[in-house]
Amino acid sequence: MAETGSPLSGKMTEHEATYRRLRDMLMHGDLAPGQKVTLQGITATLGAGMTPVREALRRLTAEGALTLHENRRISVPHLTGAQLRELAFARLALEPQLAALALPGLGAERIARLQALDEAVDTAIQNGDIAGYLAANHRFHFLLYDAATAPILISLVHSLWLRFGPSLRLVIEGGGTSGPDRHKDALAAMLAGDADALGAAIRGDIEQGIDRVQAALGSGA
Repeated sequence: MAETGSPLSGKMTEHEATYRRLRDMLMHGDLAPGQKVTLQGITATLGAGMTPVREALRRLTAEGALTLHENRRISVPHLTGAQLRELAFARLALEPQLAALALPGLGAERIARLQALDEAVDTAIQNGDIAGYLAANHRFHFLLYDAATAPILISLVHSLWLRFGPSLRLVIEGGGTSGPDRHKDALAAMLAGDADALGAAIRGDIEQGIDRVQAALGSGA
């Protein structure tokens, strides 16, 4: 996604940069479901001012990526079964279509970058590298989706990943993945120029992740 900065300088403000760094910590596994999040702790971790961190926490709480409790404690939420079903419905409605829309915008250079990211996903799974898996998997999907040049849809999908992303660490903690490699199927569809197959591959990939998270939630993870 394109970076949005100050309308005067063209550079990202400290508030926006802090928000994006904290957002990435959530989606890339630095913060786990159930983990307490404090203003002082995030300020120290990011080396940012308290005001930008406070604003980032407020924004992420409003977006559902963090939970504010009655005692004003903030934590990374655990997904409930009902929330997972809602997220699954929305992701499956949007992302396969977005992937298919992206196909005409995919060139050889972007496909090569996607292949490299898929290799990074595989390596992270083999090594049990939660942060590496979450980061590479997220970049794979959004590098693909960005080729659709559909900013409204991408914004919607990004909000869904904010809520779902932290729970994807359960895919690694539960012992990796099983079943067909849907990223490989997606890459084959890109090379073949088959939009329907690309959408189907992304649908299968999402379903696999949802099934793994659902299994972990059902086992009390």
